[in-house]
Amino acid sequence: MKEYDLIAIGSGSAMNLIDPMIQDNPKIKIAVIDKDEPGGICLTRGCIPSKILLYPAELVRKIEEARDLGIDSEIKTVNFQFIMDRMRKLIYKDIDQIRESLSTSENIDYYHAPAEFTAPYTLKVAGTEMRSKLIFLCIGSEATIPSIIGLDKIHYHTSDTILKLTELPESMIIGGAGYIAAEFGHFLSSMGCKVTIIGRNPYFVPEEEPEVSNLLKKVLGRHMTIITNHEVKEVRENAGHKEVLAVERTTGKKMTVTAREILIATGRGPTTKILHPERSGVNITQEGWLAVNDYLETSQPGIWAIGDADGRYLFKHVANYESIVAYNNAVLKQNVKVDYHAVPHAIFTYPEVAAVGLREKEAVAKYGDEKVLIGYYKYEDTAKGEAINAKDYFVKVIVEAETEKILGAHIVGPDASILIHEIIPLMNTPDGTPRPIREMMHIHPALSEVVDRAFGSLVPVEHYHHMMMHEQSHELVEA
Repeated sequence: MKEYDLIAIGSGSAMNLIDPMIQDNPKIKIAVIDKDEPGGICLTRGCIPSKILLYPAELVRKIEEARDLGIDSEIKTVNFQFIMDRMRKLIYKDIDQIRESLSTSENIDYYHAPAEFTAPYTLKVAGTEMRSKLIFLCIGSEATIPSIIGLDKIHYHTSDTILKLTELPESMIIGGAGYIAAEFGHFLSSMGCKVTIIGRNPYFVPEEEPEVSNLLKKVLGRHMTIITNHEVKEVRENAGHKEVLAVERTTGKKMTVTAREILIATGRGPTTKILHPERSGVNITQEGWLAVNDYLETSQPGIWAIGDADGRYLFKHVANYESIVAYNNAVLKQNVKVDYHAVPHAIFTYPEVAAVGLREKEAVAKYGDEKVLIGYYKYEDTAKGEAINAKDYFVKVIVEAETEKILGAHIVGPDASILIHEIIPLMNTPDGTPRPIREMMHIHPALSEVVDRAFGSLVPVEHYHHMMMHEQSHELVEA
């Protein structure tokens, strides 16, 4: 039985905890366990490799749009293999550096193998039993595979395996219509693949505001087919192609879609089955995630969970934030509660989408529609937005009427993932209001003015929806 000062399962955001512990105690002995390549999901098969792929996709769409500004541009070829090889070269450089660091550290025993609990505070890894009174479970998540007739009889891709592609499929069906489907649909279609997205929800990327969902579907729909409100019931292989039978959820009408390959992008789920946390007295939720309290401690004192493992917000930046909270509580013995009131996210499609805080429906449910104000402003109604021909894109902000406290913000358009950071810091100030935005000087003309003007156009919820109905009617007349 090996005894450790700390055992960490996972080598992503867990390293945020390990590095300062080694700095504080040069004699500390730590076991780092990861059954996958070191670096965590974000580096190995998540946000970093996908964003390396999505930048060339963005360039393709920008070049295509250049003709609308009088630039006669043409894309002669897109070297898919070069783009994929560059992605793999970049991430494996980082993976190898992390592996080298873990393998040569005097403080760390690195285990590249699955782990399972055998008793409280006791784990078995590759035949070795180990024990510690301090354990961090940073175990990540895995691709969720739905129950579809015939799926187990064909070859299909997930967001993990698609990164191994060396040749561009001529066509791809993506099952699911969330973040992963949106990003990979954008990437593959920009490379020249014929993409069909099939989602069961009435809205595309249903986690977003309906206005954002509708506009994103409209813009991305110029380059791919997006089918919503359909349930995939069966898949089969026929003459080297994959056939998908889907049923419209309202009418029951059936349809068949054919493509060379299938990508299952129906979200991510827990990986706790391998770990057997119940053997250590660690409770799991009904969905299978590790159950933690407001301080990120599990039901077993001294065992903590961060990142995807707790199933709250499956974003790398949330895992990094939680690692700080867990360090403060587990190591420094503070009592810091997690605060998720301003969790941001972005979808790196073309256009980008970014959001933080509550959606309108959530804000109204919590405060009542008479106590909520909404601000809305279009990119094209700013000087910079007009200059770059940013039509239809917008910023939507939600505030509490009495205090002007920012409750949420939603952006769809160029640089959305950057513009949202005008708002996030203010949501973390004592009063959380947009006053600094309204009082400060914005560079003119710059896209950031659209955020300022959104906060300068706050109206009651009913007024906002009346305005949107009028705008939609005007667009229909123009069409």
